[in-house]
Amino acid sequence: MQRSVVLNIVGLTGRHIGENTPNIAAYMAAKPQIVIKPAFPALTCPAQATYLTGKSISEHGIVANGWYSRDLAEHQFWKQSNHLVNGPKLWDVLKESDPNFTCAKIFWWYNMYSSVDFSVTPRPIYPSDGRKVFDVHTNPMNMREEIKEDLGPFPFPAFWGPNSGIESTQWIAESAKWIELKNSPSLSLVYLPHLDYCLQKFGPNSPESAKELMAIDDLFKDLLDFYESRDVKIVVLSEYGITSVNNPVHLNRIFRDKGWISIKDELGKEMIDLGGSKAFAIADHQVAHIYINDLSVYDDVLSTVRSTRGVGHVISDSELDQLKLKHERGGDFIAVSDESSWFTYYFWEDDRLAPDYARCVDIHRKPGYDPVELFFDPEIRFKHLKVAMKMIRKKLGFRYLMDLIPLNAEMIRGSHGRIPESKEDWPILIGEFPENLSEDDFIEANDVFQLLVEHCQVNGSSDALRG
Repeated sequence: MQRSVVLNIVGLTGRHIGENTPNIAAYMAAKPQIVIKPAFPALTCPAQATYLTGKSISEHGIVANGWYSRDLAEHQFWKQSNHLVNGPKLWDVLKESDPNFTCAKIFWWYNMYSSVDFSVTPRPIYPSDGRKVFDVHTNPMNMREEIKEDLGPFPFPAFWGPNSGIESTQWIAESAKWIELKNSPSLSLVYLPHLDYCLQKFGPNSPESAKELMAIDDLFKDLLDFYESRDVKIVVLSEYGITSVNNPVHLNRIFRDKGWISIKDELGKEMIDLGGSKAFAIADHQVAHIYINDLSVYDDVLSTVRSTRGVGHVISDSELDQLKLKHERGGDFIAVSDESSWFTYYFWEDDRLAPDYARCVDIHRKPGYDPVELFFDPEIRFKHLKVAMKMIRKKLGFRYLMDLIPLNAEMIRGSHGRIPESKEDWPILIGEFPENLSEDDFIEANDVFQLLVEHCQVNGSSDALRG
C-alpha cells in the first residue's frame, strides 16, 4: 500500500483557488485536478457516505444530514454511528487486499463504531443536570485522554456556532499529525471544516471569505510539509461548493397556514408535533425532505411546494427511483431550492413563541438545519458580558440557557445542497490521479471511491472516468 492522506477541505472549489490560496494553487499546478459532480443532496453526510462507499443514496441510506424516523415519529439529526451507513467502506475494501492496512478517520462524520483503526470525533457529554460538557470520542478509547493531554481540549465553540473559526480546524490538523507520529496509518482521512463557516455566514464572494481562504491555505501548507516529510501522498478533496443566497424559504410556516402542521404548547412555547402533523418539511440547506403522514393531502402538498417562491424543483414519484434517491428514511418527495434560496426549519409565526432551542446552538433538537447558529443576535446588548454570566452559571453547576442566536434567516449569505449551475462551484479532487481528463470533463461523486482505492494501492491501475 502507498501511504496516503485525504485532506477534506470543506467548501473548496476551483473558484477559490488563486491569489488567496497560493499553496493550494501551487500544489494543484503540479497535480491533476479533477472536478466532481456533487453527490445529491450536496450535503456533508450524503457526500461523505458516497465517497466512502461508492454507492448511491438509495444504497448507503444517508439521505441528508438528518431525517424523520417514521417508527419513532421523531427527527434524527447529526447522528454519529457508522452503522447507519450501509455497504463496505473504503478501508474495508483496502483491508481485504492488504491485511496490514490501517486507517485513521479524523472528524469525518459517522465516525463512531466504524471498523477504522484510529478515530477522533466531536462528542459532547450531557450530564443529567442539563449541562453540556465539550469532549471528543476516540478509538481506541484510551487515546482520548492522551490526545487531550498533549493537544489540550478540543475547542468546541470554534467548531460550530457564533465563535466558529480556524482554531477548531487547527486542532483537527494537529490531531491528525499526532496520530501519524504515533501510529503511521496507511490512510488518514482528515476533515478540515473551516471554510464552511465563513462561506455560509458571509457568502462566497465576501471580503471576509478572502481572509479565511488565506487561513486554510496556511494550514494546508503546514500539513503538506509535514506529510511530505514522512513520504505520505497527499490528496485534496472537497464535498460541495457554497453559492450565494438571499432568500430563506419557510415551508413549515406555509404548511401551518394550510392546517397541515400540529403545534403543541410547551410551557408557553410552541413545539412542532411531527408525528401528529399531516405534512411537514425536514429542511437541510437547499434541500427539504417532505414527509406526508396523511396521504389525503399528498397532492395538495405537492402542488403547494411546486408553486412556492424559491423552490426550483420537486423530485417525486418515479424520479426518486431514477436518481437513486428513494430510501425508507427519505421524504415522500424532495424539494430543491432555486439558486438564490435555501430552506429553514422555522414553523412558528410569532418569535415570542419560538421554542427555547431556536435561540440556542442546538443541532440535535431542531427539526432541521439552522445556519443562523453562526451568528450572535445583534440585538443583544453587552453580549460578551451576557456570555460571561452564563459561563459563570455553568461553572457553578447552575442551569443556564445559551439563548444568543437570532431568529433572522435573512442574515445567511451562502448555502449548498442543490447542484450548482457552474462547474466552478463543484467540488474538486487533487492528487496523483489520471491526467487524461479534459478540462470539460468531470467524474460522478461515487467514482471518488474507486479512485481513492487505486490511489492507495501501489499496483492499482486507473482507467479514465468521464462525466
